[in-house]
Amino acid sequence: MSAIRVTTNFNIDLEFTAAPFHRRMLAWLADVVVLIVYALVAAKTLELLTRRNGSSNSSGEGTWALMMVLLLPFLTYHLICEVLLNGQSVGKRLAGLKVVNEDGGRPGLGQFIIRWLIRTSDYMVIVIAIYAPIGFGGDARFFWQVAAAFGLLVTDIILVNTSQKGQRLGDMLAHTMVIRTVQEEDINNTIFLHVNEGYRPLFPQVMALSDRDINALKGILDAAIKHSDYNLADRAATKIKNHLKIDSQLSPYDFLEVLLKDYNYLSAR
Repeated sequence: MSAIRVTTNFNIDLEFTAAPFHRRMLAWLADVVVLIVYALVAAKTLELLTRRNGSSNSSGEGTWALMMVLLLPFLTYHLICEVLLNGQSVGKRLAGLKVVNEDGGRPGLGQFIIRWLIRTSDYMVIVIAIYAPIGFGGDARFFWQVAAAFGLLVTDIILVNTSQKGQRLGDMLAHTMVIRTVQEEDINNTIFLHVNEGYRPLFPQVMALSDRDINALKGILDAAIKHSDYNLADRAATKIKNHLKIDSQLSPYDFLEVLLKDYNYLSAR
């Protein structure tokens, strides 16, 4: 498995394991299964509700609206999952993968939206799912839609296997990447830490840092703890102390964790 080395805003290199192609395929197939199962259930539900309401013209608008409501989760599946599950869909979680930004931190909502809009590898599945229930026939439009979707799928496969960070087109535009993760991920494994109501921040200077800086800081702390890398934590702590003009005798691990807690407390006020 190849490694991806990124430089954080604090000029400290972090190394991530690139998502192997076979794991990305497994994750994609698992997500396709989820989407197909949902599409079949939604189609059956729509059929049953349509029969119950009758087939009069007056119910046409209601049927169309119901179809859109049932279709919406299918179309927004990846966006909803990755936003709520910290960069993971059902398939990615099963395969041990997650989406991060190019700094190694949690992507912003805009980045999740961009990579969701450019999900070229899913177009073929969507087209086939739409046409399969009504039959393909000799529709030329279906042929060209499948051909275009297949071309985009091949483009993504080539990019994932040849680009430096294993990025597909959507990742390149969103400045995100998919990495391998072996630890259990949790929705709270972000920059947001639980802080008691009576918490007193020690370093209000932390508010001079941006959300992007805090994301990088969280990534550094996680990597230092995971690999028991005291030097990494110490280098990060020293750079931040110099940048924010902070004098502290806390250990590097404790100092970085306190900074994160201070940021969470102060940013929520």
